[in-house]
Amino acid sequence: MKLNYKQTILIGLAFLSISAFWQMYDNIIPLILKNSFDLGETVTGVIMAADNVLALFLLPFFGSLSDKTNTKIGKRMPFILTGTGLSVIFLLLLPTADRTRNLPFFITVLFLVLLAMGLYRSPSVALMPDLTPKPLRSKGNAVINLMGAVGGVYSLIMIRLLVGSGATPDYFPLFLAIALLMILSVIILFFTIKENKNQPDKNAVKKKNGSKDMQISAESDLTDSGKTASSGSALAPDVRRSLVFMLLSIALWFIAYNAVTTAFSRYATHVWGMENGGYANCLMVATVAAIISYIPIGAISSHIGRKKTILIGVVLLALCYLCAAFYNSYHVTMNIFFGIIGFAWAAINVNSFPMVVEIASSGDVGKYTGYYYTFSMAAQVVTPILSGYLLEHVSYRTLFPYSVFFSVMAFLTMLMVKHGDSRPVKKGSMLENFDVDD
Repeated sequence: MKLNYKQTILIGLAFLSISAFWQMYDNIIPLILKNSFDLGETVTGVIMAADNVLALFLLPFFGSLSDKTNTKIGKRMPFILTGTGLSVIFLLLLPTADRTRNLPFFITVLFLVLLAMGLYRSPSVALMPDLTPKPLRSKGNAVINLMGAVGGVYSLIMIRLLVGSGATPDYFPLFLAIALLMILSVIILFFTIKENKNQPDKNAVKKKNGSKDMQISAESDLTDSGKTASSGSALAPDVRRSLVFMLLSIALWFIAYNAVTTAFSRYATHVWGMENGGYANCLMVATVAAIISYIPIGAISSHIGRKKTILIGVVLLALCYLCAAFYNSYHVTMNIFFGIIGFAWAAINVNSFPMVVEIASSGDVGKYTGYYYTFSMAAQVVTPILSGYLLEHVSYRTLFPYSVFFSVMAFLTMLMVKHGDSRPVKKGSMLENFDVDD
């Protein structure tokens, strides 16, 4: 059984458009709030945390609502089309609010944009597993992540090309470029993916794969201490302890990473004196490095395990942030560090979610997915406010030491995780060791 890469790439167009929006949002909105409306770093951090606060409520609500929806064009597509359309309309109003220096109008429109984006983020992510057989969803998720990274690179390129000079440039060309990408992506998705017709035939999958499906299923149900508990049953104390430390680790490294991604545009302009969107170069290097790293990281984690791969990623993240803290101005060598950051974050991100759901039984995967997003989103609520307070009331130079501290804390909590790691499936014969998956 092979993954339908063409279909998966087309499904990934929704996530591509979402990622393009958030890359632009994280880089440009803080600059507008600071330079156009003269808001302090703490208030800016609070506003930047609003999307994650809304996500805590909107993502599970609209994800569950789409599960129960049934229309001629599918259960996810109505949310994707409506959410994209509303997001584009409100997005294009933001530059007007910026030019007129109308803060109440800007905040109102920003809130509406975030509501519209929350309407279809979960349904977009759910579309891939809906249309992909269970044994192939890991590969499908890798393709979706790659599509998201492409969307992020597009935004960074547009920032570099379309953001003019000065403290308050005209952002309308940039916002228009993002809006056009979102519209084009969803139009292609709608006309190429027929949600109701593309459902996988589970019986055909089982007949085609036979015992191989059993092997894949067995692999997915294993942890390093044996099989997980049955659906709805309580976890063993040692397994629960691993889950708690795993979730704490997720929160801590998101606190570290999100602080940099949210504040870097301001840090680069204020501390390093970068103008004309030049800070986007560093972020683009990190994003491209992450794209290139997905396949090598998969190979590494299959050999040394998920936990060790994550620990390596956390160490690299902390070391790069530590090095960046000593730079008083931008230097081309920073691109090397950001390239390593991209690799490190990919190593962490690719392996952490599978470790959480590895602990779950097949019937509880949704619940454990909720745990993962609750802790990652809660971290992204806290860190813009906390790091923003330090930027405003202590110094901009606190940004990278802040991220170093929380990366080290994530490393320590990750050491306490004893379950959820991957184990290679034992081959049935010597010849099977030469079999390479597609």
